[in-house]
Amino acid sequence: MDSPTALQEFLEYVVAQLISHHDQASIVHDFDDGRHVFSILVSDEDMGRVLGRNGRTISAIRSLVQAAAHRNNLKASVKLERRKDETAPAVPAEESDEA
Repeated sequence: MDSPTALQEFLEYVVAQLISHHDQASIVHDFDDGRHVFSILVSDEDMGRVLGRNGRTISAIRSLVQAAAHRNNLKASVKLERRKDETAPAVPAEESDEA
């Protein structure tokens, strides 16, 4: 297994232990300008759990990822983002104002 994949699996494991809405969470890996960027996407309800009090939890996660990346001669960063609501309810056609 290559190092970026191992880092992503580590993040998936840690985040899964913290959140309640597993179906709304994901880790996205990008490679930008020589740096591996991992974006943690979670729901609004889980944002506080991953962020932690005064940002301590996300800071600890970032420190661990950076230490593991450094050990493998990589550069890595972790971003925490809210998942955009993709499941907004649509108004069915038969409920129009034609009543």
